[in-house]
Amino acid sequence: MKKLNIGVIGYGFMGRTHSNAYRQVSKFFETEYEPVLKVACARNEERLKSFARNWGYESYETDWRRLIERDDVDAIDIAAPNNMHRDIAIAAAEAGKMVLCEKPLGRNPEESREMVQAGGKGGVPNLVWFNYRFVPAVALAKNIVQSGKLGRIFHYRANFLQDWTIDADLPQGGEGLWRLDVDAAGSGVTGDLLAHCIDTAMWINGPIASVTAMTETFIKERMHQDTGNVEKVGIDDACAFLARFANGSLAIFESTRYARGHKALYTFEINGENASITWDLHDLHRLSYFDYADDKAVRGWRSIHVSNAGGEHPYMDKWWVPGLNIGYEHSFTHGAFHFLKSLEGEEGERAFPTFADALQTDKVCAAVLESGSSRKWQEV
Repeated sequence: MKKLNIGVIGYGFMGRTHSNAYRQVSKFFETEYEPVLKVACARNEERLKSFARNWGYESYETDWRRLIERDDVDAIDIAAPNNMHRDIAIAAAEAGKMVLCEKPLGRNPEESREMVQAGGKGGVPNLVWFNYRFVPAVALAKNIVQSGKLGRIFHYRANFLQDWTIDADLPQGGEGLWRLDVDAAGSGVTGDLLAHCIDTAMWINGPIASVTAMTETFIKERMHQDTGNVEKVGIDDACAFLARFANGSLAIFESTRYARGHKALYTFEINGENASITWDLHDLHRLSYFDYADDKAVRGWRSIHVSNAGGEHPYMDKWWVPGLNIGYEHSFTHGAFHFLKSLEGEEGERAFPTFADALQTDKVCAAVLESGSSRKWQEV
């Protein structure tokens, strides 16, 4: 197998998920390329050394610029905060490195557009880690919609609910809480959570044409960990918006970090002329399906356990026997597989989102935030 030397920037939650994907993908999926955990990169050397040793990285760097300069690294994986995505991605692309970047691509469409241009000029393969595309039940939902079984699509609705920022004493900024700092994150739930919902929705149902939104920041000021001062909070704590898809269907999206009792409730439902489907992250291996063509005596919602290994269900032939579940971490392994297969030059539908795809999601997010401010419909 050909070796693909990976340099991962960031040792947090996403650094771990990506590292795990690279370690597992060649053990379960057949590809011409095998990822090698070559270099781990982060600023805290003590913690970085522990991370690199635990995951089996061959070496480490404390400066991402030195990482990009290395001739023994083929691909740069950006698992760092949002405000670092642009500079790292552009430098990596200019150095001819492949780039795999966490979402959102940039903090705004302007940054993302620069990243798309750099990737194009450098001619480098790129991927953005919108991992929910690679959950087998979500991929099956995509296949069902594409097959025409639902008929004309009328409605799409999605939400992503959390509750971890309700405490008014929770600070903003710094390691672990940079998502509450607008300079580091770009936006709040819109770019962090709704970006996932938007990417999935457009992958399944096509482009979003226009939006109207309302946003709210419930806690107006928080202490900033970097300065020690109480500062204005610039991110959105909650967002709800209506949307029209280019195909004429209507949508409702909602996200908040103030839904007590929810840690990561991501659901979507699609209603078509003939049938409907729903999915819930809390039960991610199941897809609910309603078909109006069923006999009246047995018509109703059915629960499809997405685990068949005979090829009927995406990815499951690479894992266990029918009836056994896989989890969240497997979605990243599937994303890594698609990226590796794309390097082989095989024709066929590309299943993973590129920088260009992520730019479209960022454009929707920007229109949502603008609408929340202007209280007017916004074209995307």
